[in-house]
Amino acid sequence: MRTPGAGRRWISFSLPAPRWFEEDGGRYLGTADTVVTRDPDSPWVNVATYRVMIHDRNTLGIFMEASRHGRLQMQKYFERGQPCPVAISFGHHPSLFLLAGTEVPQGLSEYHVAGAMLGEPYAAVKGPVTGLPLPADSEIAIEGHIVDEPRDEGPFGEFMGYYAGGRSPAPTIKVEALYHRNRPVLLGTCAGRPPYDYSYFRCPMRAALIWDILERAGIANVAGVWCHEQGYSRAFTVVALKQAFAGHARQAGYVACQCRPGAVSGRYVVVVDEDIDPTNLDEVVWAMCSRSDPATGLEIVRETLGTPIDPIAERRDDKSILEYTSSRAIVLACKPFGMLVRNEFPKVVEAGADLRARVRKEFLDLFK
Repeated sequence: MRTPGAGRRWISFSLPAPRWFEEDGGRYLGTADTVVTRDPDSPWVNVATYRVMIHDRNTLGIFMEASRHGRLQMQKYFERGQPCPVAISFGHHPSLFLLAGTEVPQGLSEYHVAGAMLGEPYAAVKGPVTGLPLPADSEIAIEGHIVDEPRDEGPFGEFMGYYAGGRSPAPTIKVEALYHRNRPVLLGTCAGRPPYDYSYFRCPMRAALIWDILERAGIANVAGVWCHEQGYSRAFTVVALKQAFAGHARQAGYVACQCRPGAVSGRYVVVVDEDIDPTNLDEVVWAMCSRSDPATGLEIVRETLGTPIDPIAERRDDKSILEYTSSRAIVLACKPFGMLVRNEFPKVVEAGADLRARVRKEFLDLFK
């Protein structure tokens, strides 16, 4: 492994840093990266995935949305008039990328979760410049400091499927050390119009996080949660539950759409009964069309967490990344609770389980 000394700074354009789509505003070294920062007030080490663009041989651009843990940590340094130490790996075990793009709870390091998944501590080395832990298996890595010296970054073909963010000022990283193996392999992802590579594995991860939060918030009888690939794992979440009381579905919808895994780049949360498979779009849309009255079955949450990469966001040159908001819709696609408890809701037109079993047995040859 080649390990340039601290203070020797360059980003070689011979590294495998592609222009992923033809309209991208630059070469992006970071798409499936792990950006490591530390909270200045605690031992908390955050590991996240943010897009990183090459400006020149000593400077990178980094885009972090308002709610990201890395941005919150960075802002603490900036408020004290200090640069933010940062270490970034651009090639590592896929499990770390899986977690770096998922809403791991604040205060918990993704390194610890990765170690729990792998059954042993995730191997890391202490960066000589920043003291931050870098993945020991990294193919390409840098150390340096994020400085409050914005330069235009983007556009980039983002996970929503559009070039929506345009080109706008973003913090920059002053590179102070570069490390790489001989013939390094870049870990990257090609997002864009969904579904795409990482939307598939983030759907079950994000659904599990939302399900866990629902139960910890006291939402009873949750039967299933799914985040759909068509909504880039964020914008179309379905919660199935067995209604226990009037308002139960509405309560679940509000929690699901405002908890952090459901709020970041969210759009729609659909709440269905336990007889609906939340992973099956045919069943979900059927429930929406037959169990939801638009006059009473829609809840709109306004002026909540937004993002400048939203294609319908109102953008202005003088608008801060922290100002963006958007709305959420909760679709209550459940049987009306009063009809449910009085057993007045019409029966579904389908063959019963016993009849289906007898038909399969009698006409076994037809079902092979």
